[in-house]
Amino acid sequence: MTLLADLTVDRFDPARDSELLHSWVVADRARFWMMQEHTVEEVREIYTWLDEQPTHHVYLVRRDGEPVALYQDYEPTAEEIGSRYDVLPGDLGVHFMLAEATVAEPRFTATVVGFLLARVFADPAVQRLVVEPDVRNAKAVALVKRLGFELGPVVELSTKPAQLAFLTRAAYAQRLQLQP
Repeated sequence: MTLLADLTVDRFDPARDSELLHSWVVADRARFWMMQEHTVEEVREIYTWLDEQPTHHVYLVRRDGEPVALYQDYEPTAEEIGSRYDVLPGDLGVHFMLAEATVAEPRFTATVVGFLLARVFADPAVQRLVVEPDVRNAKAVALVKRLGFELGPVVELSTKPAQLAFLTRAAYAQRLQLQP
């Protein structure tokens, strides 16, 4: 059984971690990240740029020191999505990807996401999470619904039709109270 205590988060280092991330994003299951044709160097360049932005943060989630997921957060106004809905103070955009090896582990996604949600909402400045999975990615849309996100409109981005979804601090707190 995976315990939350086994999970840690550290900053993604493009020089150290891009080869690992490349192996994740070129997998067929990661097609909605739209990086399957990218080289390791292109992944490194993209994540070096993200690392330099004060509005973006990229992390690796580790279990017992081994990378098991990528987590990114960003200020919605710094991305195209910020022009597609009314951004509120305290909004934070997030992206998440599990490593291939962990996908089939029962309840592992829920464990990692629960860990990340607790970490994000520990910051009192965060009032609402915003996600925008590709509307054609039925698994991602189903996951955000299971997590308690409220579905918003589908919006057209330059790279995809995106399903907006929101999780407020209040909805997160209520969900925690309802869990056994």
